[in-house]
Amino acid sequence: MSDQIEQLKAQLAPLRAKWQALAPRERQMLGVMGWAIGMALVFMVAVKPAWKTLQQTPAQLREAQAVLDEMRKQAEEVKAMRSQPPVPPVQAQAALQSATDRLGEGARLRLQSDRAVLTLDKVSGTALANWLAEARSSARVRPLEANLSQVEGGAYSGTVTLLMSAPSGMNR
Repeated sequence: MSDQIEQLKAQLAPLRAKWQALAPRERQMLGVMGWAIGMALVFMVAVKPAWKTLQQTPAQLREAQAVLDEMRKQAEEVKAMRSQPPVPPVQAQAALQSATDRLGEGARLRLQSDRAVLTLDKVSGTALANWLAEARSSARVRPLEANLSQVEGGAYSGTVTLLMSAPSGMNR
């Protein structure tokens, strides 16, 4: 260990000699430049990242608040739907068929005991979203599976499987 220290001292000896050979004014100037470079490094490594984080925080907080508000809205919607009485199967089927008819020729509904399968062919995303909202509210069904692909601009093709009867405890 002391050998390494001695080697380091030997390697630094020429630098010390050059330092001592400099005029006091030059040593002072080099000291100020070293201090300035050190401060710049401290700023770039410690201060600038913290500053950037502080600048981004308000936007991140607004985004998080928006997500929280949406989650609360959805929770209220779930509470409201659970408090509603169940829809008889015949009425649910009629409501689904009526909503499907409004989608046009690009949609077919196939009813199977406790499930309904909606087959779509080039149905707009807006129409599909409206259909899902109507199915949830009027027929009180819930999506079980969706296999959709976007085929054109805002049009979708595929299938959506819905559960017709809510499992026990769902309407509490």
